[in-house]
Amino acid sequence: MILLPSTSFANEALPVAEDPVLEKRLVELSENLRCLVCQNESLAGSRADFAIDLRREIREQMKADKSDEEIIDFLVARYGDFVLYNPPLKTTTILLWFGPLILFIGATTALIFYLRRRRTQIDDIPLSESQRLEAEALIRKINKE
Repeated sequence: MILLPSTSFANEALPVAEDPVLEKRLVELSENLRCLVCQNESLAGSRADFAIDLRREIREQMKADKSDEEIIDFLVARYGDFVLYNPPLKTTTILLWFGPLILFIGATTALIFYLRRRRTQIDDIPLSESQRLEAEALIRKINKE
């Protein structure tokens, strides 16, 4: 009963941005940016404190009438190409773009060489006459049982 009157003073949560158009633009831009704390999550979906600060910074720059390209350039200058989900192809990101392909080709080549070398290392040693007769006797004994 004591808590009942206090809930009547509760207000509805205020929206994150006063301008829904600005908020939509923020979400669209931050979907293509990586959270630097989470790394596998977009900036829009991250709940890390750093991501919240970055979204606030982006929102302020949008209010200052900066274009998306200017905002992205600012973030790349500050945090590097890693902040982008699709970093540009340049000398500093070439390993990022082609590294997985190079590793796959290298691992496949190493596996092929290993299997070929292993095949040549396995020698087929023929049985001696006494071993062959002993094996045949064991087979006959198993078949009788």
